[in-house]
Amino acid sequence: MWQAPPAPVSREWLPVLDMPASGPQNRWTVLLRALLLIPQFVVVWVLSVVAFFVTVIGWFGALVLGRLPGFAVDYLTAYVPYETRVTAYLMLTVDRYPPFRFHAPEYPVQVGLRPGELNRLAVLFRIILVIPASIVQGLVEAGWWMVAFISWLVVLVLGRMPQPLYEATTAILRYRTRYAAYLVMLSSAYPKRLFGDEPGSEPDGPVSATRPLVLSGAGRGLLVVFILLGVVSWTTSSITTSVDSDDNDDEATNPTQHVMAPLVPGPADRAAR
Repeated sequence: MWQAPPAPVSREWLPVLDMPASGPQNRWTVLLRALLLIPQFVVVWVLSVVAFFVTVIGWFGALVLGRLPGFAVDYLTAYVPYETRVTAYLMLTVDRYPPFRFHAPEYPVQVGLRPGELNRLAVLFRIILVIPASIVQGLVEAGWWMVAFISWLVVLVLGRMPQPLYEATTAILRYRTRYAAYLVMLSSAYPKRLFGDEPGSEPDGPVSATRPLVLSGAGRGLLVVFILLGVVSWTTSSITTSVDSDDNDDEATNPTQHVMAPLVPGPADRAAR
């Protein structure tokens, strides 16, 4: 009896984020988290500027070669995990201070990347293709930062991050890492699975607390709240910008007060918001 052939198995590989489960945190390091990270903010900003130029040069190389040149792979596969470790510490998911070096196999936050062949057409239009993921990432992060002070107080009082908040925060962090990897062409897989993985999605069993990343109902609910808050944040910001622009058009005669945003956003400008 004829049987239909089995459905093809997707070989798409998404960047992975391995983190330990939510645990106790030192209240002093939580209290002073932003201050402690000032040196890291400076380092990440400098590294991000270099990453911008490496990505631009790598983009031309990827169009010709069909993959990132070796120098771009070496730098970006070191930069993305470094920036992820700093952001994880900033977002209160871990209590161990990130080291000032690219390779830190002993650090509890690890990023798995597998650079490989790239579709030249997808590389050519990468900046356009990434727009939907950029919107999703921007909304959910804006929502998280709207209530960051409340989250900070909760962790400060409890001495740990509650599990639903930990799940939602690590989901944001993982999506952000996948977005960055796709943007800088370290991955051909479009960022996805913001709301986590299905139970049992790792064939060999769980690897870490975030692989597979299985969210509870409360964790998913928090993500929805963050997205809605992000929409509110963006809407409010757009209205305020529009009103300020109208006022400047009416009153200003010398446009010397324009502020230039950083070329490559990083944790430093988020903390300043």
